[in-house]
Amino acid sequence: MNNELTKNFASGHSACAGCAFPAIIRAVLGESQDPVVVANATGCMEVTSTLYPYTAWKTPYIHNAFENASATMSGVERAYKILQKKGKIDKKIKFVVFGGDGGTYDIGLQSLSGALERGHNFLYVLYDNEAYMNTGNQRSSATPYGANTETTPVGKESFGKNQKRKDLMAIVAAHHVKYAAQANVAYLADLKRKAKKALETDGPTFLNVFSPCTNNWKFPTSQYVRLARTATETNYWPLFEIEDGKYTINWKTENPKPIEEFLKGQGRFKHLFSEKNKHVIGELQKIVNEDWERLVKLAN
Repeated sequence: MNNELTKNFASGHSACAGCAFPAIIRAVLGESQDPVVVANATGCMEVTSTLYPYTAWKTPYIHNAFENASATMSGVERAYKILQKKGKIDKKIKFVVFGGDGGTYDIGLQSLSGALERGHNFLYVLYDNEAYMNTGNQRSSATPYGANTETTPVGKESFGKNQKRKDLMAIVAAHHVKYAAQANVAYLADLKRKAKKALETDGPTFLNVFSPCTNNWKFPTSQYVRLARTATETNYWPLFEIEDGKYTINWKTENPKPIEEFLKGQGRFKHLFSEKNKHVIGELQKIVNEDWERLVKLAN
């Protein structure tokens, strides 16, 4: 493998075939021209990249509990500033946190909010695979409406999760950070551009990156890029930036694909195509349409 691609994250990890986060890590860290310190909340990424006594990380790396990655990096970043002030460190260092949706939307939201509000100079990268995948596909607040998970199982009384996803980007924007963006592993050039911008911005920055999970979404490993692209082509996962409160949509089409194009081929949604549950697809399409219209208004 190209040495440039693996300069921060080696190929010797145990992520599932077709997993998106190795590409996300390399795309993001590859945009830093400075040394990087990484903190990683507990989750799939941490478990598969740090099989004791080995590690895939080629950067200084801190493993945290689910809930405290942002708090830990806040302390590291503040210690760095103090050491700079004392003349003990003279080089520029970037600080990056990686976390899944369970450790970001839910368990880690409090420490993330505190770090954003205090203004620590670091980039938080969320790889969003829409459930607690490391522990077997339990629902999170990032799980979409209608999805079948271990804790929202499909049956006679249930069509899967019956709540909408949490709007985490709106929550991040409410902290008045200078830069936040939503990206997708299928659009690597867009992701790299956003990572570069985030790393060059002073203060806290945030990237929410769509990260399909072949194991628990139940689709062929070869299809993760196609599936991720369809998420944006249906307007389910828009690509946009928020810079100093100003919204910019990065990808648009006059003819978005119907949400069925994203749902089909995923085992977690196969029950929605039964006659009994077809109304759920209609409701999910309505949610996607309303969320898109709201985003368009924010960007105008």
